[in-house]
Amino acid sequence: MQIDSGMVVAFSYVLKDESGDILESSPAGEPTVYLHGYRNILRGLEEAMVGKHSGEALTVTLPPERGYGLRRPNATQRIPVKHLLTKQKRYLSGMTVKVNTHEGARDVVITKVGKFNVDVDTNHPFSGKTLTFELLIESVRAATDDEKSHRHSHGVDGHHHHG
Repeated sequence: MQIDSGMVVAFSYVLKDESGDILESSPAGEPTVYLHGYRNILRGLEEAMVGKHSGEALTVTLPPERGYGLRRPNATQRIPVKHLLTKQKRYLSGMTVKVNTHEGARDVVITKVGKFNVDVDTNHPFSGKTLTFELLIESVRAATDDEKSHRHSHGVDGHHHHG
């Protein structure tokens, strides 16, 4: 089966920056699963996977504009510590934490720690970076009607659902 809109794709990946340093990778045995054609992953990745088959490996390099965007200057915000979704005993400058926004949970980087508040950089931690994804397509299947109506995959087998 080829990857096309309405297919559920499972893939594992290694993500590297311009220097070839690994930024993140999928945990062993836990591929990323998504419904193709519904903007559930970066559009540049989705475009590169069209027409590919299970078992295929590919490398996709995305400039910042096609990845997580360019860095926005002055994208700092002061947030009360109690609003951070990532709970720590101590917060440190440079730490990536999750905050709730009107668009859902987002990763931000702490730039300054105060007693009750933290200043955070709201740029995505990977913004401004040219990213290289080394992908291995593990499986491709047709989406269920349920998945299409919910606009996301329900896991590798199609029956798992996150609230």
